[in-house]
Amino acid sequence: MSVIDRNSEILFLYDAKMCNPNGDPDDENRPRMDPDRERCLVSDVRLKRYIREYLEDKGYTIYVTKSEGVVQATERIEEVLGRKNPTGADLPVLLEKLVDVRLFGATMPIKGEKKGEGEAVNLTGPVQFAWGYSLNRVQLVDSVTISSQFATRAGAGQGTFGKDYRLYYALIGFHGIVSARRAQAMLARAGGKEEAATSDKDLALLDEALVNAIPLMATRSKIGQYPRLYIRFVFSDAETFMGDPREDLVLSADSGLRSVGDYSVDIGGLAGRLSRVKGRLDHVLIWQDPDLKISADRREVNLIEWFAGVLGSAKVRTWERI
Repeated sequence: MSVIDRNSEILFLYDAKMCNPNGDPDDENRPRMDPDRERCLVSDVRLKRYIREYLEDKGYTIYVTKSEGVVQATERIEEVLGRKNPTGADLPVLLEKLVDVRLFGATMPIKGEKKGEGEAVNLTGPVQFAWGYSLNRVQLVDSVTISSQFATRAGAGQGTFGKDYRLYYALIGFHGIVSARRAQAMLARAGGKEEAATSDKDLALLDEALVNAIPLMATRSKIGQYPRLYIRFVFSDAETFMGDPREDLVLSADSGLRSVGDYSVDIGGLAGRLSRVKGRLDHVLIWQDPDLKISADRREVNLIEWFAGVLGSAKVRTWERI
């Protein structure tokens, strides 16, 4: 069985310490916030950016790429193809080359081959993420003013002042899905060409990127972020989803946190969700940072042993960081 035959769901946790996980350009680049619940927010676009940059650094061709200057979508497609005037007939070739489109989909300005097919092709990828949010209540760093030694204009006698918004600590959780039906649709758009459709190899790259990308893609405002937990729940059919596992996680302390050592993540509530889909769950793929403490019903546990107790050891697979 492959990605076109069975769904997956993803739980991904990473932390952010003394940094800005996702600045809001509409609010002076302050960290995105849910002020009522005192949670920070991170968009799915930000997470996909980490994945894309990681894969591009590994030598894979990316459609939504960061390059010098502004690049139009048509120009990017022509660059990938190596020629002008792309058409719908080029879609299988583009899909074979562009791993991020196979995973996430894209809108591509390609004229349809038949009359009335429009000026663009819209592809919905099988891998999608909800917005991430912190499992703890967060606090913004009190002091945000920074100074520069460089003047903004010639002849100025001093440097400039600016704002640098950061938060003290957040444990950020993401929920993702991998839809077999979307993978089947991608295969159809690829003309049945398997090497141009979403594959298990692509999902393995996704696993690798999520566990490795964030600290490797650090910038001045993003340094201080590390992956802590990655679980992919792989089902045995194309129908089953179990819902957002973040709803079952409880931190032993959810305010005043400053590091990963200040709390444990209680996963006891996840047992009920797993029991409902146990018969349709093929396996779980797990990676855990050794510094993250796990508990179940307020008792510290070994994560692998806990999953084995709930699902049976045959359904539990560990993943080693590359």
